Amino acid sequence: MKAFLKNYGAVLCMLAAIVAGCIVGAVWPGATVLKPLGTLFINMMFCIVVPMVFASIAGAVANMGNRKRAGKIMGVTIGTFVVTGAIAALIMYLVMQVFPPVLQPWTELPSEEMGEYASISQLIVNFFTAEDFVGLLSRRAMLPLIVFSVLFGFAVNLNGGKESTMGKWLEDLSNVMMKFVKLISYYAPIAFFGFFADLVATYGPKITADYGRAMVAYYPLCFIYVFTAFPLFALIGGGKDGPREMFRHILKPAMVSLGTCSSVATIPTNMEAAKETGISKDVSDIVLPLGATMHMDGSCFSCVLKIAFVFGVFGKPFGLDMLIPVILVAVLSSVGMSGVPGGGYIGEYIICSIFFPEQIALAFPILVTIGNLVDPPATMINAAGDYVVSFIVSRFVDGKNWLRDHLLAKK
Repeated sequence: MKAFLKNYGAVLCMLAAIVAGCIVGAVWPGATVLKPLGTLFINMMFCIVVPMVFASIAGAVANMGNRKRAGKIMGVTIGTFVVTGAIAALIMYLVMQVFPPVLQPWTELPSEEMGEYASISQLIVNFFTAEDFVGLLSRRAMLPLIVFSVLFGFAVNLNGGKESTMGKWLEDLSNVMMKFVKLISYYAPIAFFGFFADLVATYGPKITADYGRAMVAYYPLCFIYVFTAFPLFALIGGGKDGPREMFRHILKPAMVSLGTCSSVATIPTNMEAAKETGISKDVSDIVLPLGATMHMDGSCFSCVLKIAFVFGVFGKPFGLDMLIPVILVAVLSSVGMSGVPGGGYIGEYIICSIFFPEQIALAFPILVTIGNLVDPPATMINAAGDYVVSFIVSRFVDGKNWLRDHLLAKK
């Protein structure tokens, strides 16, 4: 019993807090006042995620004896992100053919200004860089920060690597940030209570009619994906022991991602899970921060749902002839552009500009609303899936027996 509580006590506290928050939000419309309880937690996570991502990625590259290994890890990682994103988009596309979210076109449509968005050329620039060093010190510049961290790590590697003072400092900083996360995690149950009380109080009454039908399709699919695709990926990456070990350690990252609705805020918890699973530190230090901005299977689900929804709203046919462009747009907007700073609501804008150029003002608020409604499970798929992808990368980098060797070493 003590061992069970030691392993799952924190998860049980989170679950209890989530259930309590949902109940309070359902019976008390004023539960939105509890939102600051959750905001405190996510802000604390955001405050540590920038130094943590920098230290983990730069340290992993700096202390790596084989530079080819670093390149291989990143190549396999990005390739896996694209493939799993395309698979997710294909699955949702097929679901939309069987269960369309909108059965009758809408007669009255809302309109909303789109606000500011970056030009395509600016998005390309922002993908790789920030305007100055200070611009890197923000979670909104995660991809430029990752690029900077990789280059910084290679520079340290060329200047002595793990034997240099800077190499040792980066490793030590990474360890300190992990301890920092452990301190903050004690507050997590209170935060989750506030998050879910506010979520249910805010969105519960609005999930009706077509939006409700869309949620009926989306929410179950996300959980089916977790219990089918995730074990399959873990099996491919870790062998026959992969699914069991994955389910042993994925609960905490899943709960944190559900509670915070942020892949970035889940990085520290994913790091802990990867370490306990036996995933190489250099693999987790590259895969998990990169995954927080580029691995978006849940967002690919929601992207296809949004497209199908608005096609139904405008009474346009959503047939098999749309398969290839829809999957390409889903992967581009969810995997390729999700972490680009300066591209607020860039996924929605890409969808509008390609599929609904003449109805942008009407389509945009519909897409944003769906995005808000599906955010918790989408983030769970995105963030917890980062940990699962590390199994596949380990398979190609450390060999097919990496997990078996780790389990044997523990005995």
